[in-house]
Amino acid sequence: MNGYLIKNRFKKAFIYICLALWAVIVLFPFYWMLLSSVKSYSSYNSEYVPKFYATSPTMQNYADAFTAVPLGRYLFNTLIFTLVTTAIMLVVITLAAFAFARLDFKGKDLVFTLFLALMMIPNELVIITNFATITSLNLRNTFTGLILPSVTSVFYIYLLKENFAGVSDDLYYASKVDGTSDLRYLLKVLIPICRPTMITIIILKVIECWNSFVWPRLITDKSDYFLVSNGIQEIRENGFGRENIPAMMAAVVVISLPLIILFLVFHKKIMEGVASGGTKG
Repeated sequence: MNGYLIKNRFKKAFIYICLALWAVIVLFPFYWMLLSSVKSYSSYNSEYVPKFYATSPTMQNYADAFTAVPLGRYLFNTLIFTLVTTAIMLVVITLAAFAFARLDFKGKDLVFTLFLALMMIPNELVIITNFATITSLNLRNTFTGLILPSVTSVFYIYLLKENFAGVSDDLYYASKVDGTSDLRYLLKVLIPICRPTMITIIILKVIECWNSFVWPRLITDKSDYFLVSNGIQEIRENGFGRENIPAMMAAVVVISLPLIILFLVFHKKIMEGVASGGTKG
């Protein structure tokens, strides 16, 4: 018995050591980014052997991040883009998921199968089609052109549909007996029950919008509509220059901080929503 306990403890210790090493590997780039952002330009360039600490930390790089380019405007544009896109998408996917999960209409299975088939199409082909459509509508360099192609998601519709379908049919039939409309049933019953999954979808969509690069770069060429992802490229090309790494790292920290805070605050909700979607689906 004692041998089994010792073996079990060694096994757990080995697992924890491996997890700790993996955590260090994953977190080290973030540490190096933060460390580089507080080093002066001269101090950073004078280090022939990189140091893992800052001898004379400075916050000047963060001030430069907002003066070399209009980083504040990029952050505001990204915030508007993220909030509006997420809000519209949430309405669209909720109604679509409810229709596929609870309503009976002719050809529902065929339509849903075609929806799932869209997930097989490479994103590059969708981007080309969207670009041609937005250009033909004269919506380039507009927030409308930025937002429209991102207001729906087949994957999120599928995930939410599986959650809605996992709710007992008895609740739906009981609500219909009481004279409850489909919309009221959706708002008062399904959404509260499936709230963890919806929160997860919202968080994932926010992260997706905040990190969006290809589409905003393709559809906008005016700095008034640049997002933070485009702002990084603008900083690199027309701001600090490619050699000023500490200032670049400061800008990256500023841009990454909202997402890091969001994940730290809601990481339990994300895990709960994913687990809920997996078990109900």
